[in-house]
Amino acid sequence: MNHSASQQAGAPAAPALALIFAGMVLLAGAWSLPVNLKSINVALLREAGRDTPSLTDFGLQLVESEKPGPAALVLAAAQTVGDPQAARLAAALAAFGTHQREFMAWGGWDPFLDPLFNLKENTGRTESTPVLTFFITERARDSLRRYLANSRSPGVQAVLQTRAVPRTTRFVAATRPGGQPLDAVILLTALLYQGEHLSPSLQREVKRLADEAVRTHELGDLELFYLDLLALGKRLNWIQLGELLRLTNDTKTVSEFAHLAQVAPEQLPLLYAAALFTRSADSVAGYLLLYGKTGAGDLRLALGQRQGAVRQLLLRQVPVNHGMAAPLDFAGAFALLHPKLTLIAKYLGYFLGAFLILRGLDRWLFAPLRRAARSAADARLLPRVQSGAMALLIAFVIIITTEPFLLKAAPLSEYRFKIVIPMLANVATPAAPSSTPSHTTMDTSTIVSIGFFALLQVATYLACLLKIGEIDRQDMPPLLKLRLMENEENLFDSGLYVGMMGTAAALVLQVLGVIAPNLLAAYSSNLFGIVCVAFVKIRHVRGYKRRLILAAQGVAVPVSPSAPLAS
Repeated sequence: MNHSASQQAGAPAAPALALIFAGMVLLAGAWSLPVNLKSINVALLREAGRDTPSLTDFGLQLVESEKPGPAALVLAAAQTVGDPQAARLAAALAAFGTHQREFMAWGGWDPFLDPLFNLKENTGRTESTPVLTFFITERARDSLRRYLANSRSPGVQAVLQTRAVPRTTRFVAATRPGGQPLDAVILLTALLYQGEHLSPSLQREVKRLADEAVRTHELGDLELFYLDLLALGKRLNWIQLGELLRLTNDTKTVSEFAHLAQVAPEQLPLLYAAALFTRSADSVAGYLLLYGKTGAGDLRLALGQRQGAVRQLLLRQVPVNHGMAAPLDFAGAFALLHPKLTLIAKYLGYFLGAFLILRGLDRWLFAPLRRAARSAADARLLPRVQSGAMALLIAFVIIITTEPFLLKAAPLSEYRFKIVIPMLANVATPAAPSSTPSHTTMDTSTIVSIGFFALLQVATYLACLLKIGEIDRQDMPPLLKLRLMENEENLFDSGLYVGMMGTAAALVLQVLGVIAPNLLAAYSSNLFGIVCVAFVKIRHVRGYKRRLILAAQGVAVPVSPSAPLAS
């Protein structure tokens, strides 16, 4: 008879283990889908960049287009991200400089500059030279004024008229002693306008600001644009500046680029290469100002994954998820085309996987006990682990753990704007902030800690259910069973004790430096303990005690065949 009972108890082990295995496979498959809610997976960037041009390929195109200035910044970016083909670009750029040495200072050849500066003349400059170095001399400014005075463009004439505006706040007026910097910037703006180096929308805005300045006799917002152009003109040569401004839609983006060039000069090649790579300076500047040094690291990572990766990152304007990932390569293309559908499939996979595991545990641990019960009513009183609510909770915990930006906002950017009134007497580049970049993604130790605390509470929950089942199987009066249940209150509250001990241990390990400092990892243990005790005492203990009380009073207890003990 014992042998028969053991056979009956072991019969469902195989299908139960199959359900548990299927649930684990489903969880692993859902976790491996390379899509996230408020971040982008590294695997998705890799898939987006597949078969698209690299930085070296793009730089070679610039060299072939006779634009060595932009190509030099792209080369610096390629070397920064570790492009294995960067040596090819360096060789091509050196060969161009050997044959067209006179173009290197200006960054290339421009028909609008040739009549003024005779670009083919050897000036002795063989390296990239900031454009304002040429425009600041009195001889150059006189030549530019005579040349631009004959322009038939209303926009150029409006910009030239701002030279006579008397009221300024940050520059010395162009017609006064000491006004050479403002005069040079005004002439630079007019020449950029004349040569159509400004984007159409930026052209319209500059003309509107110039007309307003002439009308009010005060530079106003145009002076801020001139100040930003001064900062860029001190760092970029003529072709580099022109290529950037063609991709800039408004003065706000020019201001953002100028600000980034001053506070993060080491990032300028990456910013410039990304702007030309994606044909959108606005999105590049906005991304860096939003995410700071962390965003610069993410942009560097995307640049190393080729053009498609950079476009995908800047299109979504989200940080990169550097956490644990084992993506399914074949799902990358589908996730790029249908990100929302893939995200729904991922979260649904979490729920279904957790539900199958719980159902398998129920069949393995409690189904044999229900079959061995004395009556159908007794069998229905035994605990059931399969639960949509528990599966939903487990899926929620997994989502929180694997989505580091879901509840945690991105940190303040180190490159954010500050209210600073610069003095023209001190135009040195401000030192970059010394703070170190901080990734907001969860590291491996944090994820392992959260997973370990969750497993502890699952084990505690199953132990409580087994104890309820053990008491229920004993042949004794309901009142005695009720006393035994009251005697196990400490066990039913053990989830809270385990949770508090886990939190205390996590905080101690964080102080000792064993795991990364993260309050979510510590307090998740308390959260899991509260949820575990709530499930045990409200869903199971309370319902079972009610049935025992009614049974002791001789009241018939109607039980639905599908109702768990907690009903």
